[in-house]
Amino acid sequence: MLTGRQSQQQLPGQRFVDPEVLTRIDNLELIARGVVDGFISGLHRSPMLGMSVDFAEHRAYMPGDDVRRIDWRLFARTDRLYVKEFEADTNANLHLLLDVSRSMDYGSGAVTKLEYAKFLAASLAYQSRRQRDRIGLITFDSKVIETIPPSIKHFNTVLHALDRLQAGGAGNYRAPLEKIALNLRRRSLVVLISDLYDTPEQLLSAIGQLRHRGNDLIVFHLLDPLELSLELGDVSSVEDLESGVNLPIATAQYRDSYRQLIRDHQAELERCFGANQIDYIFADISRPLDNILFRYLSDRERQNRTR
Repeated sequence: MLTGRQSQQQLPGQRFVDPEVLTRIDNLELIARGVVDGFISGLHRSPMLGMSVDFAEHRAYMPGDDVRRIDWRLFARTDRLYVKEFEADTNANLHLLLDVSRSMDYGSGAVTKLEYAKFLAASLAYQSRRQRDRIGLITFDSKVIETIPPSIKHFNTVLHALDRLQAGGAGNYRAPLEKIALNLRRRSLVVLISDLYDTPEQLLSAIGQLRHRGNDLIVFHLLDPLELSLELGDVSSVEDLESGVNLPIATAQYRDSYRQLIRDHQAELERCFGANQIDYIFADISRPLDNILFRYLSDRERQNRTR
């Protein structure tokens, strides 16, 4: 591993950060700063909730909330903890939703999908901190694993959580996303990072729940190059990371039809999500991060112009 000082000498002014380089840097904040600095401009406009003088609503207290925002009078009446929410002019709530199911632990090259997802989430968190947005993180496989509520003070908390992340069990979208959607009490920017291994119909049914209350939703679809090409040489079987089952495969015979199925899957996801005002961004994890960050920022700018 490179030390923080050694890494910092490599990154200033470097916009095109390769995933293989990132794996040699043992500091997520440094990675995020290196990817974002010098690249991201001020695309910042959001009609969300924050910390101004105009009271908006109460919501249930969650671990990590600022205790100064607890309404103690309401606690005295209800014996339950609630915090006050206030209208804001410019600051947004960013919920980073990270799929940590077992299939995300695959990588044929320098990084796994989960490692790439960590780099991406850290970069988005760093960008949001620059804009003084509130940052939160939710990780899930077939259930919600960890929740960090959005706060302007939670950047380091989010990075520490990302740094210690490990792949979990088999994935399932409906149950955890339904639970997450029920707890999104105010309009937010929701970013989902996943390999999206399910049918477009099932994914739309699960992910569409997050669009309630007018949330803006962006989905990053991460796949490894071998998942796109099926260039496996003489390999005769592959392991399903979700189930652990070894599956026989005749790669030469089915490679072309497999690639077409992958293209069709991506096209149908883009169509379904687009029809429901969900932004879809595909990412080959062998490609530099700033490629998809540019797509992300372009989408945000376009949405801001149309509001």
